[in-house]
Amino acid sequence: MTRATWVLESDVFPDSHSPLRAAVRDAGHRLVDWNDAWWSDGLPSDLGGDHTYFHGSLGNAARIHDNLDWSPGSFCNAASFCCSAWYDSARDWLLHTDWRLMPANDFVASAADVAAAIGCADRIFVRPDSPLKPFSGRVLDVASVTLKALDHGFYFDDDSLPIVAAPIRNVGREWRFVVVRRSVVAGSAYDAPTRSAVADQPQSDAWTFAQTVANAIPAPADAYGLDVCECDGELRLLELNPFGGADLYACDAVSIVGAVTGDLSNG
Repeated sequence: MTRATWVLESDVFPDSHSPLRAAVRDAGHRLVDWNDAWWSDGLPSDLGGDHTYFHGSLGNAARIHDNLDWSPGSFCNAASFCCSAWYDSARDWLLHTDWRLMPANDFVASAADVAAAIGCADRIFVRPDSPLKPFSGRVLDVASVTLKALDHGFYFDDDSLPIVAAPIRNVGREWRFVVVRRSVVAGSAYDAPTRSAVADQPQSDAWTFAQTVANAIPAPADAYGLDVCECDGELRLLELNPFGGADLYACDAVSIVGAVTGDLSNG
């Protein structure tokens, strides 16, 4: 088997990286700890090229994709994970059945009209279009929408940053699945209030739903995270995330490492 190199930024996800590090070692692959100083001091000479995988912070995952020649690297082509790139193809399964995509400043100038057009009354959900999450998704009072309420000037400075506005939905249980080459290979249920996670199983309804979605939509990358939620008694697609920068929660690390590096088995 060809030996892969996994570069892990484990201080970002200490809980999920403990089993991931063990799975990488047990599979016979090389394990390297990421160092931010490499951006200024230069990469070690023995890193990069084919069969290098990164998992860690979203910012570093995106920067690695954009600036380093690692293959496959971090699976973090940000443009492919923007809501505007995949919402339409996922409309039949998406949590939001109606939404508006627009620059933040246009939304601020016309929040009442936007809310009325998508059936909102006093409150509206807003999130960034970008998967790099320049601000966190939030619920805003329509009457008091401002750029400052979106953290403009704190987390981002571009007042034309694309945002998605949608009606508020009441989300119950949540799951994160890892999709590799269109197959769901691991899953984890996740309880946001308690920040607890437990591995999901292939026979679960949520896993089956995730696989249905993965079969139907264009894959944003060979490996990615697919988040599912329960809303009004139905399973719905919440969002897609770049693999290299997404927490794995209680997803089975052995299955992930095996699937991601599976094409090396005959190398």
